[in-house]
Amino acid sequence: MAKRRSLQEDTVALSKKVKEASAKSENPEGNAAIRSLRKRLKRTQRKIRHAKQREATRTTKKADAKK
Repeated sequence: MAKRRSLQEDTVALSKKVKEASAKSENPEGNAAIRSLRKRLKRTQRKIRHAKQREATRTTKKADAKK
């Protein structure tokens, strides 16, 4: 079983793929492959955002518990 990439590595790779595919295509909005890449990119960005939010909430709760 292969090692999974981190979310940040996945985001960088997906954004690179989206840029390359958009540059090659004359109609990037109508291209289903590019649309699915964008969806995957947005999904990983959302996961990163939620993870950061959970971490921030956890640290504030931990600080409040110590007081």
